[in-house]
Amino acid sequence: MDSRKIAIIGGGNMGVALAKGIIQTKWANPSRIMIAEPLKEKIDQLKGIAEGVRVSHSNIEAAEFADVIVLSIKPQIMLRVVGEIKPALKDTKLLISVAAGITTTQMEEQAGGKLPVVRAMPNIAAVVKEAATAICPGRYASDQDVGMSRHIFESVGIVVEVEEYLMDAVTGLSGTGPMYVFQILEGLSDAGVKAGLSRHTANILAVQTLIGSSKLIQETKEHPAKLKDLVTSPGGTAISALHSLEKNGLKALLIDAVEVAAKRSGELGTNHKT
Repeated sequence: MDSRKIAIIGGGNMGVALAKGIIQTKWANPSRIMIAEPLKEKIDQLKGIAEGVRVSHSNIEAAEFADVIVLSIKPQIMLRVVGEIKPALKDTKLLISVAAGITTTQMEEQAGGKLPVVRAMPNIAAVVKEAATAICPGRYASDQDVGMSRHIFESVGIVVEVEEYLMDAVTGLSGTGPMYVFQILEGLSDAGVKAGLSRHTANILAVQTLIGSSKLIQETKEHPAKLKDLVTSPGGTAISALHSLEKNGLKALLIDAVEVAAKRSGELGTNHKT
């Protein structure tokens, strides 16, 4: 169990998921966690996360309390909040951001000094502890800072380290990725209903098919193309379906979607310089 105090600024789904993950993996005692949330109606809910967790309306109070500050807020307000808590930011503290597009340099400049900063991009699957998170350090972040950040996000899933220039690509792929999956699952469920299944049955089969297929790739470590070939027997149903997918450009659509999301991530940082 780590002895440092952690502040999570932003009590939305991601902030709550991180707090629960940290507590459930026993990486930090609940009494060493504070969540800052501006919406009064959320305060009582946040207090119910675990006995001992502190909750505040004040971002600056949370920043003063903590050794590690996780900014779980939208990119549109990220730099404004960093400026707000600047009086509490000492070079001995660690600042972690989960905002798309906002660079470590932007946060360092807004905070002033030589504050250690780590940028992270998790996804909403953190709520069920299956997030895919990429992290990258700023100029002043040490290996220990990166290790601490890794521990925090490993409490809600898996973590990879990348160079910062790849973070927009990460945002387009895994950060935005659950949306692609939800769309695909909705389409598969609709297709099952059209073919005669009940909505309930179609949903169950579609979700389990995705889980099972993903686990097969994860455990065998085979390339998806090789596994695809295993189920496309000559003249069978799978090859017929594959022909339809290729004809309608499914892979091209997904590539375009990731590219557009990655581009938008970069624009968020460019459009919020102060």
